[in-house]
Amino acid sequence: MATSPQMALEVPSVSGELSSREAAMTPNQITALRVLMAFAAVALFGHGIWADLAALALTVLAIALDAVDGYLARRKNLATPLGAQLDILGDRVVENVYFTYFAVCGQVSLWVPLLFFVRGTLTDFLRSLAARRGKLAFGKNSMLESRWAQALVGSRASRAAYAALKCACFCYLGVRLTLVRSSAAGLIALGHHWMDALLLGSQVLVAATVAFCVVRGVPVFWEGRRYLAAQVTRGRTALVPAGSVPGGAAAARRGLGLPAGVAGR
Repeated sequence: MATSPQMALEVPSVSGELSSREAAMTPNQITALRVLMAFAAVALFGHGIWADLAALALTVLAIALDAVDGYLARRKNLATPLGAQLDILGDRVVENVYFTYFAVCGQVSLWVPLLFFVRGTLTDFLRSLAARRGKLAFGKNSMLESRWAQALVGSRASRAAYAALKCACFCYLGVRLTLVRSSAAGLIALGHHWMDALLLGSQVLVAATVAFCVVRGVPVFWEGRRYLAAQVTRGRTALVPAGSVPGGAAAARRGLGLPAGVAGR
């Protein structure tokens, strides 16, 4: 089918418009936007039906944008170790903001945000040790070397499933909170069987999310033990006096990973 000159002129203009929109935001800015959306969502919950609906929409967007920043970084060749760390930091902030809020509201146990916080702190600590050796959390130069670890943590399928599970969990808890508050205010009538069903659903979703979080942390702990052991060994070597080992100062410098001209400075 022949293409008219008018249509041929319109296609480049649309392409240029999309390119300008992509160039408008960097991956790191999208990560920051995700965090702001999470704070805005928890601020809107409990302020009426329309505010709750806006909070749910912001929740879905905050989780969905987790895939957009990575895609944009790869497409525009903006992927950097700093950007990868900021992406992980954004994930930590978002999940802890939601779970802390729902714990304060009595929707989940306080142990849930505490577990996420401790697990995230430990895994990020091990990743920081690996980063000193030039290793990344994900990708070709990942600290995860075994196939099972890469499949469970670094694969797109695993990351997408985890993001979808967190999104479902946060949205469900938000809907349940809205229904419970509306029932307490007399706006809607919910029987005990409905309340019990809502509670059971939230418990199942939270338990599944917590289990997935812990399981995805196991490969990082296992693979990260090598970097922790290497760091401990280097720390012990640094404490050995230069004169107490063969070779004196030269051996001490090698243990510290310092060049020969550094001694005495």
